[in-house]
Amino acid sequence: MFQNLLFEKQGPIAILTVNRPQVRNAVDDATIEELDQALAQVEQDAELRALIVTGAGDKAFVAGADIKELQVRDLVRGRAVTRRRQEVLTRLESLDIPSIAAVNGFAMGAGLELAMACTLRLAARTAKLGQPEVKLGIIPGAGATQRLPRLVGVGRALELVLTGEPVDAERALAMGLVNRVVEPAALMEEAKRLALSLAKLPRLALQYAKEAVLRSADGSLAEGLAHESYLHALSCATQDKQEGVSAFLEKREAKFQGR
Repeated sequence: MFQNLLFEKQGPIAILTVNRPQVRNAVDDATIEELDQALAQVEQDAELRALIVTGAGDKAFVAGADIKELQVRDLVRGRAVTRRRQEVLTRLESLDIPSIAAVNGFAMGAGLELAMACTLRLAARTAKLGQPEVKLGIIPGAGATQRLPRLVGVGRALELVLTGEPVDAERALAMGLVNRVVEPAALMEEAKRLALSLAKLPRLALQYAKEAVLRSADGSLAEGLAHESYLHALSCATQDKQEGVSAFLEKREAKFQGR
């Protein structure tokens, strides 16, 4: 179905792999369009509870944008390409289910932007992450200047964007850019373990919680609190809330249905 991606469903989780190892999984326009199509499949599959995004091989998650396409990008094309990529990555960020970036190597430029659009990020100890665009005479264009400060703070975001220098996995963990660091051989196992643990939780509660946290970066505290209250009320109206409370009181394992 896809030329540049691998898409696999394993029970309640899906695994999406950028599959261009010959160019260290660099993303071109065609890959972005395939990513959009894959996300549409995820959205339409009511059985899915979590998504893992990774890169083929053990060298790179996504090493950046396709330099051949970048070479011919002009003013008009630059605007069109970046807006399209922002649109697709926002679709990933806004999925009802949580997504996990399994960063198995270089996550540079567009690769780090892809990882930041995921809900959570796991990094192999050998991973390198960065926004090197300034070294090419440009700035990030697929969300880094907006998502990076929200994750690591303005000061650290400016350091990464202005110097173009990468950080290793341990530094990324310390600054809050990734959630966990694991040994390379254990990365996908850990990502699947996390995805399956999320899959056991009530889908609507996860969806509402994710939405509330993501909205915290927009608007005032008062607006965020009002939205949180609204989403909490919605979660109180679900069957899963009734099951969760009953299971707790009856000292048994809850059986959530996603309703």
